[in-house]
Amino acid sequence: MNKLGYGPDKPLAVTVTTRNAPAYRDAAVLLIGQLKEIYIDGTLNAIDTTQWYPTVMRKDYTVGVTVSENGLDDPDQQFYENFSCGAERNYTGYCSAEVDQLIDRQSNEADTGKRKQVVWEIERKLAEDAARPAIFYPMSAACWQPYFKGHTMMVNGNYNGWRLEDAWLDE
Repeated sequence: MNKLGYGPDKPLAVTVTTRNAPAYRDAAVLLIGQLKEIYIDGTLNAIDTTQWYPTVMRKDYTVGVTVSENGLDDPDQQFYENFSCGAERNYTGYCSAEVDQLIDRQSNEADTGKRKQVVWEIERKLAEDAARPAIFYPMSAACWQPYFKGHTMMVNGNYNGWRLEDAWLDE
């Protein structure tokens, strides 16, 4: 930043736009705090949910903070939805033929160890390209009372397996 003329006496001013909902706003506040460490002075612009997605689709922001909402903890869902060329939720418009080929390769790889290596290669390339930098990875959990029976928690996501046709309350 010093080479670009910014520093403690002259920070770069940016507006950080996000949806006015806790999961988005909290992440934006964390980012603003981190940016101050490198002489970037962020101002929060939290906008109403009804305007958030149109704003994102128009790319009407300088710095935008959004969450990557997904139901599965699987690379296919994450990569194809958020990073492949032309994907609707690829909000930054990132496009790399090399990454698209790697995404297809990891998707078709049956060996877990080899797939993991390709996934890390994709992650490295996305980070190098600053495709859509991750600020943090949230954790979620589910809990219930002992009388909630018949539900099996899935190992690859907190949001799948909730059809509940075999679940019952035993009290």
